[in-house]
Amino acid sequence: MAGRMQGDERFGLDRKIRLLGPVKLDSGAEFAPIDFAYETYGMLNAEKSNAILICHALTGDQYVASTHPVTGKNGWWTRMVGPDKPIDPARYCIISINVMGSCMGSSGPASIDPSTGGAYGMAFPVITIPDMVRAQAILLDHLGIETLAAVVGGSMGGMQALSWAALYPDRVRSAVVIASTARHSAQNIAFHEVGRQAIMADPRWNNGAYYGREAPASGLAVARMAAHITYLSEAGLTEKFGRRLQNRDAKSFGFDADFQVESYLRYQGLSFVDRFDANSYLYITRAMDYFDLADMHEGVLAKAFAATKSRFCLISFDSDWLYPTAESRRIVHALNAAGAAASFIELSSPFGHDSFLLDAPEMNRIVDGFLRAGEGQ
Repeated sequence: MAGRMQGDERFGLDRKIRLLGPVKLDSGAEFAPIDFAYETYGMLNAEKSNAILICHALTGDQYVASTHPVTGKNGWWTRMVGPDKPIDPARYCIISINVMGSCMGSSGPASIDPSTGGAYGMAFPVITIPDMVRAQAILLDHLGIETLAAVVGGSMGGMQALSWAALYPDRVRSAVVIASTARHSAQNIAFHEVGRQAIMADPRWNNGAYYGREAPASGLAVARMAAHITYLSEAGLTEKFGRRLQNRDAKSFGFDADFQVESYLRYQGLSFVDRFDANSYLYITRAMDYFDLADMHEGVLAKAFAATKSRFCLISFDSDWLYPTAESRRIVHALNAAGAAASFIELSSPFGHDSFLLDAPEMNRIVDGFLRAGEGQ
């Protein structure tokens, strides 16, 4: 596999593989075998020193810069990844892996359990962000990649990047952490619980045993609507929608989508159910809620980075209230206490948490400069 990555110049190769593993989970269980779905862009050099791992967010996937097979839309980070972009396949071998627990080809609750021949459903083990990273490490071992030039991620992807630096301090030269956190707050957990309860309250959820039947689309749509609000900002919502009515001149005095913002959220919810699995939403939000790097190190975040050899770039956005700038500063203080090389900037944007996915030239410039400065180290 590593040889094919070195010799194949095609952009955006969709790959799948099953490895024996096992993954040792934080719960104490082991999971095997492990299915991986991943994409690669660019070639691995002879020294195998130019690999960049891009980690996706909660509802993301491996299609970082290529056409999504379900939606037909462009990849979720084409502003960052591609020819002449900050993460350029002409310079790097770029790898994006669908996380364990998700639903785009890697092992998750919708996957077939070899022992039963049916979907795992709720028999799939509860996992954590570090578990996802340990699984990724197994795939990279198989590919012959011992050291990563960089791990890059926003939101939950940033949690994975931090976990990579903490779990594998000798394998990561650089880490780019955007709009992220080292722990989930009570507010974060609360929003996720609303979404999970919406899914589980849908009678079609059937305790997770809905495969081959009608999926709990209504519950999943509501979960997505609630979560999507947290990705935006009040200023952004006001600018985009205000209190404008949707395709009407007067209020209906009913419960149709009178306002544009209502119609927008309903669209977000309905379109989401076509590409995501409800059980995966339960599992991944639970993994994010469990995330607390300091908790794994006697409550001291700096200890998580005591052995790291990585250099870090952290970026936050001033309108992000999901993972506000204070969370990034907390990480930077811990990195400073651990003696790690860290740079940090807060960028101004009206678009809230989703700013890292949108047009952000300054973010691109910073990431490009940071990665170039680390080349050859």
